[in-house]
Amino acid sequence: MVKTHVSTHELVAGRYRLLDVVHRETNRVSWYGEYVEETGAVRPCLVTRIGLPPDQGEEKARQAADRVLGMSETMARLCPGRIATVIDAVEETGSLWTVTEWIDGLPLGQLMAQKGAFSPARAAAIGLQLLDVLEAAHGEGITHGELSPGQVFLRSQGPLVLTGFGLAGATLAPRVAAPSYASPEQARDERIGPAADLWALGAILYTMVEGRPPYRDRDRPESTLKGVDRLPLRAPLRAGPLNPTVQGLLRKDSRERLTRTVVRQSLTRVLDDDPHTGLPTPRLRRVCAAVRHVGPQWSGRAMAAGTALAVVTVAFAALVVTHQLPDADDTSAGGTRARPSTSAPAPDEDADRGSTTPAPAPTPPPTAASPAAPARPSVSASPDASPSATATALPQGFRVYRAPEGFSVALPAGWKRLDTARGADHAYRVTFGAPGDARTLAVTYSERAGDDPVAVWRDDVEPNLRKDDGFRRIGAIRATTYLGYKAADMEWVVDVDGGQERTFGRGFLLGGHRSFSLRWTTPAEDWDTKADRQALDTFLKTFRPGSAA
Repeated sequence: MVKTHVSTHELVAGRYRLLDVVHRETNRVSWYGEYVEETGAVRPCLVTRIGLPPDQGEEKARQAADRVLGMSETMARLCPGRIATVIDAVEETGSLWTVTEWIDGLPLGQLMAQKGAFSPARAAAIGLQLLDVLEAAHGEGITHGELSPGQVFLRSQGPLVLTGFGLAGATLAPRVAAPSYASPEQARDERIGPAADLWALGAILYTMVEGRPPYRDRDRPESTLKGVDRLPLRAPLRAGPLNPTVQGLLRKDSRERLTRTVVRQSLTRVLDDDPHTGLPTPRLRRVCAAVRHVGPQWSGRAMAAGTALAVVTVAFAALVVTHQLPDADDTSAGGTRARPSTSAPAPDEDADRGSTTPAPAPTPPPTAASPAAPARPSVSASPDASPSATATALPQGFRVYRAPEGFSVALPAGWKRLDTARGADHAYRVTFGAPGDARTLAVTYSERAGDDPVAVWRDDVEPNLRKDDGFRRIGAIRATTYLGYKAADMEWVVDVDGGQERTFGRGFLLGGHRSFSLRWTTPAEDWDTKADRQALDTFLKTFRPGSAA
């Protein structure tokens, strides 16, 4: 690392001294710098200059700086220790200057320049770490949009650190810097979503194993973007077992790109099959994946905030590898009402959708009782009502879905997993629905529930729900039993797109702080239709809990 430097004569924003260039990319330069405090004290920092479009204007530039600061704060909460802390962001001399705390590591681009191409296993390990951060971001509706080797810092100890959140959409340009890592939809200046980050992940994997980006930088950014959009991909020659993953991520049509679930499985398989990584066996690694963040009981708002981490040493760095965090692209509204993302079409989660069969619902665990089936849950429902644990006949079109996590439930025809979010201590939320169907069912599992299911709804969930527009609880939170477990029901409505959505939620405790909750959400005007009553009744009658994933 840099020890001493010769100072420049001028300071950025009157307080940041540029000392030595750390990394250069098209339209982005990062320096090792010093933050000169009012007291005269000096502390190291990373200063990055990004050229702004000439027609940006001062007001837009200020908004861009504010966006970077705000997004950095949000991401730091989601991924502590893996997001560079932004100290300041200012507009000066037609450029956006971002200042972060000094990162004790090297940019991936600089490391590749020093060491050359990486092995597929080393690239896969780094790719898994990037996937961890992207999954947490996408779970909150956040797209990085500027991912490139210059934004990825590798440290000798601990996980990699990512910079650059908040830049996408902060300027009038489709991409601020490093155009050779832009997705085709960015090159066409179209609206982007998580699929653009997956393209950039594929481009970074390609660069690590090939020693060059999939699309070269040309004389002007516009020319580079045109090449990304129109030129065919140069087939990778050194990717080896990574080749299907790289090519699957670098598909021009965002709808055809690999899903995060498939990418995670593929990258993990590359590590499992490499004899030189020194990694534990797959089973042992799953057992060791125990460094986790806290996730609230039944609250969907922060389910994607934590990801399971297993620390693995690979070559030059201690790399973090997580498993089984599928797509969750639609929780930008707070996670209380899952909906398919409209910002970018996502491919089906084939590898994570489990199996759907017409078989009757499975029998419950030995400890579960089998009380009688209830009437339609509503404010007038009996508090002791709970569904049959031995339902054998399903309504026409319904099929039992058996989730990889272990639970099962009968779903209407055409329904599938829309998204999955995972959090701390094996927590997860799976949301089901169908294209064109405004209704959803969300299944949430937690290992941090309290002892009173009524209190969980009242104290942990409802305060977050009240942040939604037009939230109104319907009636009281009702204690009940379900499959022989202590349970509680809550109903509410919220305003959505000029209308209202109504949700029925049932949470129940399995013991040992383990819990499940089911949330049925439908347009309020359809609440009492025959189809909606049948769907909810079927969900409650056929749902069977399973263990954590």
